[in-house]
Amino acid sequence: MPAATPTSAVTAITSPGLAGTGASHPGSTSAPRSGGLAARWRRWHLSRHLLRLVSLAVLVGLWQVASMHRVHLGVVTFANVPAPTEVVAAGWDLLHSPKVVPHVCNSLFRVFAGFLLAAVVGIGLGLAIGRWRLAEDLAMPALELLRPIPGVAWIPLAILMFPSSEASMVYITFMGALFPILLSTIHAVESIDRRLIAAARSLGAGRWSIFTEVILPGAAPGIATGLAIGMGTAWFCLVTAEMIAGQYGIGYYTWESYNLQRYAEIIVGMAAIGIFGTVSSALVRFTASWLMPWQRLRAGKT
Repeated sequence: MPAATPTSAVTAITSPGLAGTGASHPGSTSAPRSGGLAARWRRWHLSRHLLRLVSLAVLVGLWQVASMHRVHLGVVTFANVPAPTEVVAAGWDLLHSPKVVPHVCNSLFRVFAGFLLAAVVGIGLGLAIGRWRLAEDLAMPALELLRPIPGVAWIPLAILMFPSSEASMVYITFMGALFPILLSTIHAVESIDRRLIAAARSLGAGRWSIFTEVILPGAAPGIATGLAIGMGTAWFCLVTAEMIAGQYGIGYYTWESYNLQRYAEIIVGMAAIGIFGTVSSALVRFTASWLMPWQRLRAGKT
């Protein structure tokens, strides 16, 4: 019997009938196996979501018990912590308040305005610093000095620098989001395999082609991670930003509730910031995944 040629071997490997579809062999069991794997995959995902919901429910239940019985755990006490039932009631009252829309809209504007400015500045500076040593030498000393400064410390200077409190609040959210985006972009650019750049040069690519076709696609996953973190820190700085002045905002609502000793409303404001921050970061990750289909293919996701 003659040996199979390489061409016939490749044809056999890539043949649809032998690729596991089961379409060319009536007795093949590969199709049911695929259906079984898909069903198990769906059940596994469902069980993961159920497990997460159960863990969250257990946490809320423990919180309810600790608040009802005023549990004292050494340095931690739940004697003055409102129970989840009180928080839900306060949240329901807020949802029916005419101030809920101004609170949410003002906070969304401040966070997204600061985040978009931070994205433009952080990605631009990060690409330049990660690519060119001169830009790193000129910009990094000042940026490293500014990076450890917390958002609260920017309040007096923000008031002095900007004529309106709205601009000051946007500036503080901008500073909160800037450095995660900047540092992630720098790290992403510096982590690109230099052999890819050398290969592009050997094929005749110019500087602009290398930048747009090698640097940007290679750094995109790291930039996306920095954007998601930056969105979270922008919401983290919201309370600090809205401490300056203002009539509306989720952070302002939380701070005002603390001053008026409305403890349940404090937790409502904290929960709202957590929910909006989580949804915003998920939106950033989803957008980045949509813009980077090669990452989904690399991770085996569709």
